[in-house]
Amino acid sequence: MRFPALTVALSLWAAAAAAHAGGVVSVTFVEPDKFYDSGNNPFDKPTNLKTIAAFLQDLGQRYLPDGQVLDIEVLNVDLAGYARPTRSGDLRIVRGGADWPSFQLRYKLSSGGQALKQGEERVADLSYTNKIGSYSARDPLKYEKQMLDGWFRERFAAPQ
Repeated sequence: MRFPALTVALSLWAAAAAAHAGGVVSVTFVEPDKFYDSGNNPFDKPTNLKTIAAFLQDLGQRYLPDGQVLDIEVLNVDLAGYARPTRSGDLRIVRGGADWPSFQLRYKLSSGGQALKQGEERVADLSYTNKIGSYSARDPLKYEKQMLDGWFRERFAAPQ
């Protein structure tokens, strides 16, 4: 008897998700080998960039109206803190001083083939350690995600 109820619940959830389909975000990293700091080591860098791209795409699903397309070119990445080598690997030290996260981004928002908004800007959060965290303390990119979430909502979210 539980399976039909579960099937109905999943069907309703899928219908609700389809009704709330958001916009699409395309992310391109321009010369990622030249980024100031995209990870502690060569193994972290591709993982971090993949996580950042997926996160920006998720923000598009959450905040952009259906039918809008946002193309983002990431021109530079500087993660919060700095890498400190240790015997067991690199450790990222975050002090809340002049080690804030920042991204250099170029973007173009369009709908139906028409440009709605475009620009290039440096996104930074100088007070990143003084905010109540909305992302898991265990997330290695929590400061970057919090910063990008705020920037995305401010620039692109549909008015409520």
